Amino acid sequence: MLPPQFADLEHFAPKWCRETEEERYSLRLGATMDELQDFYDAALPLGEEAQAYLDKFDLYDLPDQELNLLRLMFALIVIVFPVEAFRQAKVPDTGSTYLTKTIDPGP
Repeated sequence: MLPPQFADLEHFAPKWCRETEEERYSLRLGATMDELQDFYDAALPLGEEAQAYLDKFDLYDLPDQELNLLRLMFALIVIVFPVEAFRQAKVPDTGSTYLTKTIDPGP
């Protein structure tokens, strides 16, 4: 699912390469902290490399593997706060949190 140089993240791709932010946020809310931490520990060190790699492509004409990598990095963004700050998947003291968007800017 991912470019070969990001093969170490391949096992995260089936779960986290979701098309919308709403889907990624929902996954975050349903994940355990161990799952979030494992993904964070594997993906964060490759974030800058992934960004540099993806910058070589047209954002709106990404090949499938590169689009999956972009979505995986978007998922990383969604889980950073729970791992680094909240220490739980949900936003503390907010009750039932969810994300609803009427438009997703893409890709």
